[in-house]
Amino acid sequence: MNHIRTPTRRRLLGFAAAIALTATPLVAFNGPVQAQGSDAAQRIADHFSSVRSMSGEFVQFGPRGEQTGGKFFLQRPGKIRFNYEAPSNFKVISDGQSVVILNSKMRTSDLYPLSKTPLKLLLDERIDLSGNKVKSVTEEDDLTTIKLSDKQVFGNSTITMMFDPKTYELRQWTITDAQGKDTTVMVFNVKQGGSFPGDTFKIDYKLNRELNAQKKGD
Repeated sequence: MNHIRTPTRRRLLGFAAAIALTATPLVAFNGPVQAQGSDAAQRIADHFSSVRSMSGEFVQFGPRGEQTGGKFFLQRPGKIRFNYEAPSNFKVISDGQSVVILNSKMRTSDLYPLSKTPLKLLLDERIDLSGNKVKSVTEEDDLTTIKLSDKQVFGNSTITMMFDPKTYELRQWTITDAQGKDTTVMVFNVKQGGSFPGDTFKIDYKLNRELNAQKKGD
C-alpha cells in the first residue's frame, strides 16, 4: 500500500469513514417519517447485530489523509482486534471490557473502557437505536447511510455507518469528532462466521501496567 503514514493513537480510536453524501434528501425525523426512518435503521442494525463473528481486511484514512490498513477480527459481544500492517504495527484489541492500543515498537500501551469508545455501539449484543440516537437516514439504490449520536458514549461526536441496502452488510463507518475531524475505515474481503483462537482478543494487562510504569519513570 502506497503513501502509508502511521496514525496517531487518538485517531486509532476514531475508526471511521469520511463520507461525502450525495444530494439525496435525508429522512427528516418528525411525525410519521421518524417511525419509517427509525424502523429502517433498526432493521439494518438488527441484521448487523445478528452476525456473531466476522473477519476481513480494512483500510483506514485519517483526517489529514494518512492511510494505513491491515486485518480485523470481530466477535460479539464486545470483542474486536485490528492488526495494523507495517510500518505502523499497531494492535487495537477489545476484550469486551477494555480497549487497548498497543505499539510494540514504541513500547506504549494505552487502555480505555470499552463503554467510553465508539466501538461500543458496533460491538453491542444488540445495536439499540432508540432514544433519539438516530439523527438521519439516507436511502439510496446502492447504499443506506445511518448517522448516530449518543452523548453518553460519544460526547459531541457522531458516527455514520454505511450498509449495503440489499444484504445489510456493513461497508464502512465514520466517526466525526467534536472538532469536526473524520477518520475513515473501509472493510472488504469480509467473511462472516467462524471461530478464532482463544487469545485473539486477550489483553495483556500485566504488560500494560509494566509499560505505563516504565513510561512514568522515564
